[in-house]
Amino acid sequence: MGKIIAVCLSATKQTKKKNVNYGLLVDNYGLLNDAHASTTYHRQVSLLSQESIDKMKEKGLEVKAGDFAENLTTHHIDLSTLSIGNRLKVGATAILEVTQKGKTCHNPCAIYHQVGDCVMPTEGIFARVIRGGQVKSGDEIKVLLD
Repeated sequence: MGKIIAVCLSATKQTKKKNVNYGLLVDNYGLLNDAHASTTYHRQVSLLSQESIDKMKEKGLEVKAGDFAENLTTHHIDLSTLSIGNRLKVGATAILEVTQKGKTCHNPCAIYHQVGDCVMPTEGIFARVIRGGQVKSGDEIKVLLD
């Protein structure tokens, strides 16, 4: 069973996010008060594993949850094995649906310039909010079986 390590927000796009430890996932919108939340965009919520962040630490970078602009930092769930359409239960009630694996980086992106490397293009995933709910650090995250 995976865990949510951090819940991160930013007021603007293409910047690091701040771990606020708690948030509200809103149906077909995203994480309330985050710059990426939108009813017209399939990348409403971004997820990256702590294991991916740890890889960057092993390279000597001083990085933490939110530094790669992810909304939810996870632990003990292999995001790379998920497919488009897989659903995740987050906390007590929220349901996310995977809409994209990885992303195209902006030549290189602002995050790359800020931290010297970026794992989101290859190891991050994006999702839309099927059912909203509260999310906080320590919550369980699990893949729902069809």
